[in-house]
Amino acid sequence: MPLIMGTAGHIDHGKTSLVKALTGIDCDRLAEEKRRGITIELGFAFLDLPGGGRLGIVDVPGHERFVKNMVAGAAGIDFVLLVIAADEGIMPQTREHLEICTLLGIRFGLVALTKVDMVEPDWLEMVREEVRAYLEPTFLGGSPILPVSAISGQGLDELRAAIGTLARELAPKRRSDLFRLPVDRIFTMKGYGTVVTGASISGKLAVGDDLIVYPKGLATKVRNLESHGADVREAAAGVRTAVNLHGLEVSDLERGDVLARPGTLFPSLAWDLELTCLSSAPRSLKHRKQVHFHHGARETMARIYFLDREELRPGETAVCQARFEEPLAGVFGDRVVLRSFSPLRTIAGGRLLNPLGRRIKRFSPQVDKQAVLAQGQGEDLVRAHLDLAGTGGLTFAMLAVASDLESKALDKVLADLGGRQEAFQFDREVRTYVGGGVAASLLESLRSFLEAFHRKEPMRPGLSRGELVSTWGRDLPPKLFHFLLERAVRQAVVTLEGEVYHLPGHKVSLASDTAKLRESVLAAYEAGGVTPPNLKDVLDPLGVSFKEAAPVFKMLQDEGKLVKIKDEMYFAAGAARQLVDKLTDWFRQGREEMEPSDIREVLGLSRKYSIPVLEWMDKEKITVRVGDKRRLRKREG
Repeated sequence: MPLIMGTAGHIDHGKTSLVKALTGIDCDRLAEEKRRGITIELGFAFLDLPGGGRLGIVDVPGHERFVKNMVAGAAGIDFVLLVIAADEGIMPQTREHLEICTLLGIRFGLVALTKVDMVEPDWLEMVREEVRAYLEPTFLGGSPILPVSAISGQGLDELRAAIGTLARELAPKRRSDLFRLPVDRIFTMKGYGTVVTGASISGKLAVGDDLIVYPKGLATKVRNLESHGADVREAAAGVRTAVNLHGLEVSDLERGDVLARPGTLFPSLAWDLELTCLSSAPRSLKHRKQVHFHHGARETMARIYFLDREELRPGETAVCQARFEEPLAGVFGDRVVLRSFSPLRTIAGGRLLNPLGRRIKRFSPQVDKQAVLAQGQGEDLVRAHLDLAGTGGLTFAMLAVASDLESKALDKVLADLGGRQEAFQFDREVRTYVGGGVAASLLESLRSFLEAFHRKEPMRPGLSRGELVSTWGRDLPPKLFHFLLERAVRQAVVTLEGEVYHLPGHKVSLASDTAKLRESVLAAYEAGGVTPPNLKDVLDPLGVSFKEAAPVFKMLQDEGKLVKIKDEMYFAAGAARQLVDKLTDWFRQGREEMEPSDIREVLGLSRKYSIPVLEWMDKEKITVRVGDKRRLRKREG
């Protein structure tokens, strides 16, 4: 399996010289590095292992001013070669580099004790014991400590053999279905154009593949691939790769950008983290503290928000939220490192719990849900993410980065959750899911909404789909609204009669006095025919205002027994139909247009009624006005 080894250690302890002695490759490529004799930028080499196989190597700078470059290089390595000079022993960047490796989740490595040709045997043994004791409580406790000299060659064969043994034993887990390559170097090659390099974290890449540069969203295509100095058609995870990109300039890119396939990453301005403050940190990490935030090869500024406390003391671990000035794209489980703003030093680090973070109010119930992500795996993790996402839901692609599950495993998890009604797919086109608890809460909300509506409007049979969309469902994704409404009907939470939704058992019932009012109103308009009474003449004898009688008028309209022509003018439904029939019969006699002078003759109405009735017919799309004339609309059927 392809692997990458990274160096770590204090400045001038011989990291670059040792890599050159092992591989024959000088990782210091910059003129300034050669002039000053120190490593400034990341260097890259490869080592052919005994017994076959090729190991990628990332050489990092040791100077404290270039720790950010060290973090960028260490983020993609599988194991570390900690380099300690025998003549100096453990130094400040020895400690900081080891802490960074620990925070990045590196769990394997070995130690090279360099410059042994410059010390006496007794001194060498004393330094070896010092190093062994210092490393005992760390992930390098018990690892081989190998004395070497890049000058004389002493111990190089033993070091190569130890590296080969460790490389054969390691089998890091890498996803096969999600390609990611954090960019750590950008340059132009004559005849090729823009080239970026990095170690692919997962998935694989082939010439001709379409890519997106995240978080910028720039589209590009792979023109050519190179690995360890040779052209290749395909690059696997765990291999240092140079990618020749189509259509992009060097100025379009920066260190820390991530290459991935379209639609697979989701940049966000907030991440939920499980964060540990280093025991060696000089002080607590305060709420809203601004820090240098390192993820992959990216360094950016962030503020840390503690949602259940005011500070994180040295040695403590807590779930928190990082908020950025520019969006970042990550995957569940990614490691991060925090360095203090001033003075610059590593103070904390941890892992990404939610790359789709939403701003959460401090000390709210959402904080407890967020904390579940730290313990969750598989089904529990997916369920927790859907719960946090709320009514917006999450797509399959979003869940893939929020859980870091392979597609097949995620398919099974969602199928199992769906079988227990703990997750529902409400949009099949883009595979969008909502949590079972969220769906249940929304159905109860719908029931309560209709219950309140029936109390307020007892004489209305219910609400149409359109009315529900604009009221109860106005803040829901349209497809989720339709899914929930159909589910509510299937589960008999809601009853659909014709085009009206209501609660089961709801009937329009009138009190005896209201029933009498209804009969009186309807009788008055039916008696009036095509010359209906004034609203005041109908209601005054009954001793009610229009506000009090409005529900009755609305119910008669819903029943199709009364037609509203305009405010305060109603016709009995039979009279309105009679007028429509008269007008259409007149047009069917071969007439194309109706003059204003024809209106009174055709409809038999005074001007008081004729103009409102014609305007009502225009609104109902029976007629169309052309100047002062009317034409009959051509209607299907």
